[in-house]
Amino acid sequence: MSTFLDLGVQKEYVQGLKELGIKSPTEIQAKTIPTLLKSPTDFIGLAQTGTGKTAAFGLPILHHIDVDNTEIQALILAPTRELVQQIKKQLFKFTKYAPEKIFVEGVYGGEKIDKQIKALKRTTHIVVATPGRLIDLIERGEIDVKKISTLVLDEADEMLNMGFKQDLNRILKFTSNTSNTWLFSATMPNEIKRIIKTYIQSNAPQVQVDRNHVVNTNITHQYIKTTIKDKPELLIQILEKRGNERGIIFCRTKLGAQNIANFLKEDGFSVEALEGDMQQKERDKVMRAFKNESLQILVSTDVSARGIDVNNLAFIIHHQLPEQLEYYTHRSGRTARAGKRGFSLALIIPGEEKRIYEIQKQLNIKFMEVSI
Repeated sequence: MSTFLDLGVQKEYVQGLKELGIKSPTEIQAKTIPTLLKSPTDFIGLAQTGTGKTAAFGLPILHHIDVDNTEIQALILAPTRELVQQIKKQLFKFTKYAPEKIFVEGVYGGEKIDKQIKALKRTTHIVVATPGRLIDLIERGEIDVKKISTLVLDEADEMLNMGFKQDLNRILKFTSNTSNTWLFSATMPNEIKRIIKTYIQSNAPQVQVDRNHVVNTNITHQYIKTTIKDKPELLIQILEKRGNERGIIFCRTKLGAQNIANFLKEDGFSVEALEGDMQQKERDKVMRAFKNESLQILVSTDVSARGIDVNNLAFIIHHQLPEQLEYYTHRSGRTARAGKRGFSLALIIPGEEKRIYEIQKQLNIKFMEVSI
């Protein structure tokens, strides 16, 4: 089993990782870090959330920063504000024992742009950004990304799902003479293949994390057979049984998330919805309440749950099974963090059982049928 030192990570960073409880490299880290440390190189990483991607690209970026150069040297693009904040926070923690200070700035929508412009006037080595806000700053002439040496597209497929296609293409054109373009994606739709063909060298190394290893073994996977008509009542019974435990209920649509949250609220549960049409202020308020445990249950769509990193979640309920297999991994991976056990429970209607068998086979997990 290799260590971070074996991979070429400086001991000061290893010390920072140790303090975060990160002792040995995950599969994506072991396969990626040595290649990216040796850069310049373009790179493609196929990996889901929860595999340790941030350290896989973050540590090499930190190693490549020239602290005496006050220009922006690396740009990391991510789909949501939450993910931007999370990446920024992790990079900051990795550098706790670094010999010299590396400055990271996060830019995203939902916060006053003037405040971000002011922050960028200070020395900034790395910018973590959502595509929309970055374009705003480029157009105002407040940020120059032409000189960056490393561009990372994190969760590239998700950025496309969220409608950032035009923004991404514009940013990639601005940064076309970058010597390192590193793309990470859980899936490979045609649009991602097109980006790779257009902007990434054809001989770029590619790393894929075996998706079978991604699902946490501390999760118990269960399903309950029901009908559309009986789902609401069943949901109440399940939640009542779980007492004060905290969890997330996943739906496929924004409307579904709102309806379920309203229905459960009327029944006296401590619950809020998290969905795409919310104002950023509202979203932050809900997330704060959920994190500080004054809110017990979150009802969310798949896209809205990106970047949520909350510990001590006892369960995940799939009100509907997700359309994409990767989403099952994302959803269930929200529970059983930090070595704890967790439950992932799917409510399935007639005809959906074959989907359960597909998920079992592809993800190499075992479902148990349960009843209330």
